[in-house]
Amino acid sequence: MIDGVVITPLKQICDERGKVMHMLRCDAPVFKSFGEIYFSCINPGAVKGWHFHKKMVLNYAVPHGEIKVVLYDNRVESRTRGEVMEIILGTNNYSLVTVPAMIWSGFKGIGTEMAIVANCASIPHDPQESERKDPFDPSIPYQWELKNR
Repeated sequence: MIDGVVITPLKQICDERGKVMHMLRCDAPVFKSFGEIYFSCINPGAVKGWHFHKKMVLNYAVPHGEIKVVLYDNRVESRTRGEVMEIILGTNNYSLVTVPAMIWSGFKGIGTEMAIVANCASIPHDPQESERKDPFDPSIPYQWELKNR
């Protein structure tokens, strides 16, 4: 686990009509503040990343489809500096992943359908407080191809 990252299993309430999928409440221990909510749609096999926020806390949940979230800790003073973390999110693991500021993150669409990634960000998007890298930038020690373990 990367220091400061929190994975919270989320509740789903199902009945014959459908379901309610919880995501984040203002009284949750991981809630910092509300900036904006947005949805990112990603096709199977596509990669979105790398991105890094200086101030923003990310809160990811995947209500439809499936993704692999990858995090990289490059914080100078972190006890987990240099660590990479993979998390599969989606219908089989409906959870909230809270990513603190200063962590590189990206995700890949997996499975057979487009995934919808919800992010409840702690501040509104500001291009001045974020950085981006190519998903295959060698400065981050991660390869996005399928791993057959």
